[in-house]
Amino acid sequence: MSKIHRIEIATKDASFDSTGKEVFEDLLHFGLNKITKIRSVRVFTIEGCKESDAEKIAHQFLADAVIDDFAVNSDVISKNDATIIEVSRKPGVMDPSEASILKAVGSMGIKLAWVRTSTKYLIYGDTTIDYLKEASKKLLVSDVIEEITIGENACHTVTEKINYKFKKAEITLESLSDDELEKLSIEKQLYLSVAEMRCIRDYFATKGRTPTDIELETMAQTWSEHCVHKTLKGKVRYRGPEGEEFIDNLLKSTIAKVTTELDKDWCLSVFVDNAGVIEFDDEFGVAFKVETHNHPSALEPYGGAGTGIGGVIRDCLGTGLGAKPVMNTDIFCFGPPDYPREDIPKGALHPLQILKGVVGGVRDYGNRMGIPTANGAVYFDKRYIGNPLVFCGTVGIIPRSMVSKQAKVGECVVVVGGRTGRDGIHGATFSSVELDEDSEMASSGAVQIGNPIEEKKVGDFQIRARDKNLYSCVTDCGAGGLSSAVGEMGEELGVEVELDKIPLKYQGLNYTEVWISEAQERMVYSVDEKNLAALQKIADEEGVEMTVIGKFTGDHM
Repeated sequence: MSKIHRIEIATKDASFDSTGKEVFEDLLHFGLNKITKIRSVRVFTIEGCKESDAEKIAHQFLADAVIDDFAVNSDVISKNDATIIEVSRKPGVMDPSEASILKAVGSMGIKLAWVRTSTKYLIYGDTTIDYLKEASKKLLVSDVIEEITIGENACHTVTEKINYKFKKAEITLESLSDDELEKLSIEKQLYLSVAEMRCIRDYFATKGRTPTDIELETMAQTWSEHCVHKTLKGKVRYRGPEGEEFIDNLLKSTIAKVTTELDKDWCLSVFVDNAGVIEFDDEFGVAFKVETHNHPSALEPYGGAGTGIGGVIRDCLGTGLGAKPVMNTDIFCFGPPDYPREDIPKGALHPLQILKGVVGGVRDYGNRMGIPTANGAVYFDKRYIGNPLVFCGTVGIIPRSMVSKQAKVGECVVVVGGRTGRDGIHGATFSSVELDEDSEMASSGAVQIGNPIEEKKVGDFQIRARDKNLYSCVTDCGAGGLSSAVGEMGEELGVEVELDKIPLKYQGLNYTEVWISEAQERMVYSVDEKNLAALQKIADEEGVEMTVIGKFTGDHM
């Protein structure tokens, strides 16, 4: 009979438990100096098989027979004299391990309904529960995506499927005052200025209609600092040697101006794509992209930094017809790791926690894709306590003949890779606003859940498809999700998208969530219909999902 089974796995020798040692050191640093030892246990909760199948899964797939012990539906390590803490993902939060485990177990002839993973810590020594709970929340979990249970096993349930019923929503702007426009912008996490909200209100007044919520959200994503770089492109007033002076478009009048004036023939693509490309030799160019992921890393250091490096890897894949990523780089700016905890501002994480999460996130994401971090730098200053700087960069190699791209009228809009979920919603607008003590709760959904294995598969798929000339244009699904990716590709042509065809991680998302969610590890392609079968064959071989969601129309809408 099928039921829920709990598999626990631990290293046989405590001296090999690197996770337990690391947490032990962290808790000592936090002030829990009376603890004597910590053991960690990997936990897999599964449903859909008999207990004998769960034993087989643990023995043949999850545990290493040489160094691990495992137990099914019992404790792998005795709980005598230990305080138990278990860290698990919150209901509805995607677990990137699930798809890999389901696929691997399926190849064993066992079909599971679902899988959830967690980590159990056995803490030995003299501990105060309240203080241990506080320390655990600060050091062991990210409140954005995880939760802890103390003294018992985590209760794993599958989020109930929600039947979504379509209902179009309109947002009335016409009669709103400046104060009301500002309030609406903050409440809906649009983070547009009053002047921008007025501009949108006046535009729809000329059209004689009320904007829908999806139109307002699309404009907010597109007009965000993160996507359009308003500060760099804006007018700057400053006090110079001649008195008050102005710069019209800071980027165009400085960096871009110098690049244009020098007009070097080894600059193959600048200021027009997801990454810049310079000449390497007669056959190849080098694509280079660096981007910050400061705000997400301040809220959820590991995931924020991981998806930061994942984003610039995607940017290289989305440059021209696709550059193959070959190395990563980074620069980190943190507050002092020994800064007194009592002096940390409310709502901010301690610099040591941010440092460990950020370094681990960038390292693990790149390593799991087989892309080394070849160099980097770190800088400490107390001015970075409230908002760390996390620069992530990727270098890619691209054939010179493939630096240019252009979607074509009549071609299909094809999305390949990860499915759409609620993680990553308002990623663009959230990255463009000042952090405060309420940011963690207000913007928790803006931090994406990274899945480097999926991105690795997408990258392998793309390079094969590129070399067979199976698409004419590609871009990545970054901040703003499909609204920005499809919008960029169809800006000059016009494009139509059928949102109900977009693959979802789970049911219940409304049409606006489907359109603007960043949800990592997806690329969008412009594909001639005659190439769809060949493209699908490569997708099947590489184990990635491919879906046709629309068409480039030529009507400029």
